[in-house]
Amino acid sequence: MSWYAVDVVSPAEDRDAVATWLVDRTGQAVEEKDDGTLVSFADDAAAASRLLADLGRAFAAGVSGSLRVLPDVDWTDRWREGLGPRRIGRLVVTPSWTVPADDTLPTVIIDPESAFGTGEHGSTRSALALLDRHLAPGSRVLDLGSGSGILAIAALRLGASRAIAIEVDEAVEPIARANALRNGVQGSLRFLTGDAAVLAPLAGPAELLLSNILQSVNVTLLPAIKRSLVAGGTAIFAGMEHRERGGFLKALGDRDFAVLDEVVDEGWWGVATRVT
Repeated sequence: MSWYAVDVVSPAEDRDAVATWLVDRTGQAVEEKDDGTLVSFADDAAAASRLLADLGRAFAAGVSGSLRVLPDVDWTDRWREGLGPRRIGRLVVTPSWTVPADDTLPTVIIDPESAFGTGEHGSTRSALALLDRHLAPGSRVLDLGSGSGILAIAALRLGASRAIAIEVDEAVEPIARANALRNGVQGSLRFLTGDAAVLAPLAGPAELLLSNILQSVNVTLLPAIKRSLVAGGTAIFAGMEHRERGGFLKALGDRDFAVLDEVVDEGWWGVATRVT
Protein backbone atom coordinates (compact mmCIF):
# COMPACT_ATOMS: atom_id res chain seq x y z
CA MET A 1 0.00 0.00 0.00
CA SER A 2 1.33 3.46 -0.91
CA TRP A 3 1.23 6.20 1.69
CA TYR A 4 0.87 9.87 0.76
CA ALA A 5 2.61 12.87 2.27
CA VAL A 6 0.62 16.11 2.36
CA ASP A 7 3.00 19.10 2.27
CA VAL A 8 1.36 22.27 3.62
CA VAL A 9 2.74 25.78 3.20
CA SER A 10 1.34 28.59 5.35
CA PRO A 11 2.27 32.03 6.64
CA ALA A 12 4.43 31.85 9.78
CA GLU A 13 1.73 33.47 11.90
CA ASP A 14 -0.77 30.74 10.93
CA ARG A 15 1.57 27.77 11.24
CA ASP A 16 0.65 26.70 14.76
CA ALA A 17 -3.06 26.88 13.96
CA VAL A 18 -2.58 24.83 10.78
CA ALA A 19 -0.46 22.23 12.60
CA THR A 20 -3.08 21.91 15.34
CA TRP A 21 -5.80 21.49 12.71
CA LEU A 22 -3.80 18.76 10.95
CA VAL A 23 -3.24 16.85 14.21
CA ASP A 24 -6.93 17.13 15.13
CA ARG A 25 -8.02 16.14 11.62
CA THR A 26 -5.70 13.13 11.18
CA GLY A 27 -4.89 12.04 14.75
CA GLN A 28 -1.22 11.89 13.72
CA ALA A 29 1.85 13.93 14.58
CA VAL A 30 2.93 16.61 12.09
CA GLU A 31 6.50 17.07 10.86
CA GLU A 32 7.81 20.62 10.44
CA LYS A 33 10.67 20.99 7.96
CA ASP A 34 13.46 23.55 8.27
CA ASP A 35 11.73 25.80 5.72
CA GLY A 36 8.49 25.82 7.74
CA THR A 37 6.61 23.33 5.55
CA LEU A 38 4.26 21.14 7.57
CA VAL A 39 4.02 17.49 6.55
CA SER A 40 1.05 15.28 7.36
CA PHE A 41 0.30 11.77 6.08
CA ALA A 42 -2.59 9.78 4.63
CA ASP A 43 -2.84 6.07 3.92
CA ASP A 44 -4.34 6.37 0.42
CA ALA A 45 -4.96 8.86 -2.38
CA ALA A 46 -8.62 9.42 -1.49
CA ALA A 47 -7.81 10.28 2.14
CA ALA A 48 -5.02 12.60 1.02
CA SER A 49 -7.33 14.39 -1.41
CA ARG A 50 -10.03 14.79 1.26
CA LEU A 51 -7.44 16.25 3.62
CA LEU A 52 -6.38 18.80 1.01
CA ALA A 53 -9.97 19.74 0.25
CA ASP A 54 -10.80 20.17 3.95
CA LEU A 55 -7.64 22.23 4.42
CA GLY A 56 -8.73 24.58 1.65
CA ARG A 57 -12.13 25.07 3.27
CA ALA A 58 -10.65 25.60 6.75
CA PHE A 59 -8.05 28.24 5.87
CA ALA A 60 -7.61 31.28 3.65
CA ALA A 61 -5.78 31.41 0.34
CA GLY A 62 -2.37 31.84 2.00
CA VAL A 63 -2.46 28.19 3.10
CA SER A 64 -1.86 25.61 0.35
CA GLY A 65 -0.99 21.94 0.11
CA SER A 66 0.33 19.35 -2.31
CA LEU A 67 0.59 15.55 -2.39
CA ARG A 68 3.59 13.23 -2.64
CA VAL A 69 3.46 9.47 -3.06
CA LEU A 70 5.81 7.82 -0.58
CA PRO A 71 7.79 4.73 -1.58
CA ASP A 72 6.39 1.40 -0.46
CA VAL A 73 8.07 0.48 2.83
CA ASP A 74 7.37 -2.23 5.38
CA TRP A 75 6.78 0.12 8.30
CA THR A 76 6.36 -2.80 10.71
CA ASP A 77 10.16 -3.17 10.50
CA ARG A 78 11.31 0.26 9.30
CA TRP A 79 10.69 1.95 12.67
CA ARG A 80 13.40 -0.23 14.21
CA GLU A 81 16.20 1.35 12.17
CA GLY A 82 18.75 3.33 14.13
CA LEU A 83 17.26 2.62 17.57
CA GLY A 84 19.51 1.56 20.42
CA PRO A 85 20.09 2.10 24.16
CA ARG A 86 20.33 5.75 25.22
CA ARG A 87 21.28 7.20 28.62
CA ILE A 88 19.22 10.19 29.78
CA GLY A 89 19.96 11.30 33.34
CA ARG A 90 19.52 8.25 35.57
CA LEU A 91 17.48 6.48 32.89
CA VAL A 92 18.45 4.06 30.16
CA VAL A 93 15.91 4.00 27.30
CA THR A 94 16.20 1.03 24.97
CA PRO A 95 14.21 -1.03 22.44
CA SER A 96 13.41 -4.58 23.49
CA TRP A 97 15.97 -6.25 21.21
CA THR A 98 19.00 -4.42 22.65
CA VAL A 99 18.38 -4.35 26.41
CA PRO A 100 21.78 -3.63 28.07
CA ALA A 101 23.21 -6.11 30.55
CA ASP A 102 23.79 -3.42 33.23
CA ASP A 103 20.67 -3.37 35.42
CA THR A 104 21.94 -0.90 38.04
CA LEU A 105 20.09 2.03 36.40
CA PRO A 106 16.32 2.38 35.86
CA THR A 107 15.63 1.04 32.37
CA VAL A 108 12.69 1.87 30.12
CA ILE A 109 12.05 -0.67 27.34
CA ILE A 110 10.16 0.97 24.48
CA ASP A 111 9.03 -0.49 21.15
CA PRO A 112 7.12 2.48 19.69
CA GLU A 113 6.03 0.93 16.37
CA SER A 114 3.68 3.59 14.94
CA ALA A 115 3.38 5.61 18.19
CA PHE A 116 5.49 8.67 18.94
CA GLY A 117 8.14 8.38 21.65
CA THR A 118 11.43 6.48 21.48
CA GLY A 119 13.98 8.63 23.29
CA GLU A 120 15.59 9.31 19.90
CA HIS A 121 13.77 12.65 19.45
CA GLY A 122 14.98 15.85 21.11
CA SER A 123 11.54 16.75 22.44
CA THR A 124 11.18 13.39 24.21
CA ARG A 125 14.73 13.56 25.58
CA SER A 126 14.17 17.06 26.97
CA ALA A 127 11.00 15.88 28.74
CA LEU A 128 12.81 12.84 30.15
CA ALA A 129 15.72 14.98 31.40
CA LEU A 130 13.35 17.33 33.22
CA LEU A 131 11.33 14.41 34.58
CA ASP A 132 14.50 12.90 36.01
CA ARG A 133 15.36 16.18 37.76
CA HIS A 134 11.95 17.11 39.13
CA LEU A 135 10.02 13.94 39.95
CA ALA A 136 9.61 13.42 43.70
CA PRO A 137 9.33 9.77 44.83
CA GLY A 138 5.74 8.69 45.33
CA SER A 139 4.29 11.36 43.04
CA ARG A 140 1.09 10.89 41.08
CA VAL A 141 1.76 11.67 37.40
CA LEU A 142 -0.36 12.68 34.41
CA ASP A 143 1.07 12.29 30.88
CA LEU A 144 -0.75 14.22 28.14
CA GLY A 145 -0.22 13.20 24.53
CA SER A 146 1.33 10.00 25.83
CA GLY A 147 2.01 8.21 22.51
CA SER A 148 4.14 5.14 23.16
CA GLY A 149 3.79 5.67 26.92
CA ILE A 150 7.48 6.40 27.36
CA LEU A 151 7.13 9.35 29.75
CA ALA A 152 4.53 7.74 32.02
CA ILE A 153 6.56 4.51 32.13
CA ALA A 154 9.76 6.46 32.86
CA ALA A 155 8.02 8.28 35.72
CA LEU A 156 7.06 4.96 37.31
CA ARG A 157 10.55 3.55 36.83
CA LEU A 158 11.92 6.67 38.57
CA GLY A 159 9.67 6.26 41.60
CA ALA A 160 6.21 7.66 40.84
CA SER A 161 3.43 5.86 42.72
CA ARG A 162 0.98 5.82 39.81
CA ALA A 163 0.52 7.40 36.40
CA ILE A 164 -2.35 8.12 34.04
CA ALA A 165 -1.54 8.45 30.32
CA ILE A 166 -3.95 10.39 28.08
CA GLU A 167 -3.81 10.16 24.28
CA VAL A 168 -6.24 11.36 21.61
CA ASP A 169 -5.28 8.65 19.08
CA GLU A 170 -7.00 5.41 20.09
CA ALA A 171 -4.84 3.40 17.67
CA VAL A 172 -1.71 3.79 19.81
CA GLU A 173 -3.20 2.58 23.11
CA PRO A 174 -2.45 -1.13 22.43
CA ILE A 175 1.19 -0.16 21.71
CA ALA A 176 1.46 1.80 24.96
CA ARG A 177 -0.17 -1.04 26.92
CA ALA A 178 2.36 -3.50 25.48
CA ASN A 179 5.19 -1.19 26.54
CA ALA A 180 3.76 -0.94 30.06
CA LEU A 181 3.69 -4.76 30.23
CA ARG A 182 7.32 -4.97 29.00
CA ASN A 183 8.35 -2.72 31.86
CA GLY A 184 6.24 -4.41 34.53
CA VAL A 185 4.32 -1.24 35.40
CA GLN A 186 0.90 -2.17 34.02
CA GLY A 187 -0.57 -2.32 37.52
CA SER A 188 0.34 1.33 38.24
CA LEU A 189 -0.41 2.83 34.82
CA ARG A 190 -3.87 3.64 33.51
CA PHE A 191 -4.59 4.63 29.89
CA LEU A 192 -7.33 7.02 28.79
CA THR A 193 -8.23 7.93 25.20
CA GLY A 194 -9.80 11.30 24.45
CA ASP A 195 -9.46 15.05 24.85
CA ALA A 196 -6.84 15.94 27.47
CA ALA A 197 -8.59 19.24 28.21
CA VAL A 198 -11.59 17.24 29.46
CA LEU A 199 -9.90 14.16 30.91
CA ALA A 200 -6.88 15.64 32.72
CA PRO A 201 -8.83 17.57 35.40
CA LEU A 202 -10.97 14.48 35.99
CA ALA A 203 -7.89 12.25 36.29
CA GLY A 204 -6.09 14.61 38.67
CA PRO A 205 -5.00 16.01 40.94
CA ALA A 206 -1.38 15.06 40.28
CA GLU A 207 1.89 16.21 41.77
CA LEU A 208 3.55 16.18 38.33
CA LEU A 209 2.17 16.55 34.83
CA LEU A 210 3.92 16.05 31.47
CA SER A 211 2.72 17.57 28.21
CA ASN A 212 4.91 16.75 25.19
CA ILE A 213 2.72 18.30 22.48
CA LEU A 214 2.77 21.16 19.96
CA GLN A 215 3.15 24.67 21.37
CA SER A 216 -0.32 25.75 20.31
CA VAL A 217 -1.87 22.72 22.00
CA ASN A 218 0.19 23.27 25.15
CA VAL A 219 -1.07 26.86 25.31
CA THR A 220 -4.68 25.75 24.84
CA LEU A 221 -4.29 23.15 27.61
CA LEU A 222 -2.82 25.52 30.24
CA PRO A 223 -6.13 26.17 32.06
CA ALA A 224 -6.92 22.44 32.20
CA ILE A 225 -3.37 21.63 33.32
CA LYS A 226 -3.64 24.17 36.13
CA ARG A 227 -6.83 22.46 37.35
CA SER A 228 -5.16 19.04 37.11
CA LEU A 229 -2.31 19.76 39.56
CA VAL A 230 -2.16 19.85 43.33
CA ALA A 231 -1.20 23.20 44.87
CA GLY A 232 2.47 23.74 44.09
CA GLY A 233 2.50 20.90 41.56
CA THR A 234 5.02 20.67 38.72
CA ALA A 235 4.17 20.80 35.01
CA ILE A 236 6.77 19.82 32.40
CA PHE A 237 6.20 20.99 28.83
CA ALA A 238 8.01 19.78 25.71
CA GLY A 239 7.32 19.30 22.00
CA MET A 240 8.39 22.86 21.16
CA GLU A 241 11.31 24.25 19.21
CA HIS A 242 13.66 26.67 20.96
CA ARG A 243 12.47 29.51 18.71
CA GLU A 244 9.03 29.13 20.30
CA ARG A 245 10.39 29.77 23.80
CA GLY A 246 9.52 33.46 24.09
CA GLY A 247 5.89 33.07 23.12
CA PHE A 248 5.35 30.14 25.43
CA LEU A 249 7.05 31.83 28.38
CA LYS A 250 4.61 34.72 27.99
CA ALA A 251 1.67 32.30 27.94
CA LEU A 252 3.03 30.63 31.08
CA GLY A 253 3.37 33.95 32.87
CA ASP A 254 -0.17 34.96 31.91
CA ARG A 255 -1.45 31.76 33.58
CA ASP A 256 0.72 32.08 36.73
CA PHE A 257 3.20 29.29 35.89
CA ALA A 258 6.71 30.02 37.25
CA VAL A 259 9.71 28.59 35.38
CA LEU A 260 11.88 26.16 37.38
CA ASP A 261 14.20 24.69 34.77
CA GLU A 262 14.81 24.52 31.02
CA VAL A 263 16.47 22.07 28.61
CA VAL A 264 17.43 22.44 24.94
CA ASP A 265 18.20 19.27 22.96
CA GLU A 266 19.03 19.57 19.23
CA GLY A 267 16.84 22.65 18.90
CA TRP A 268 13.93 21.20 20.90
CA TRP A 269 13.03 23.02 24.11
CA GLY A 270 11.49 21.75 27.32
CA VAL A 271 10.55 23.65 30.46
CA ALA A 272 9.64 22.62 34.02
CA THR A 273 7.21 24.94 35.80
CA ARG A 274 5.26 25.37 39.02
CA VAL A 275 1.88 27.01 39.48
CA THR A 276 2.31 30.05 41.73
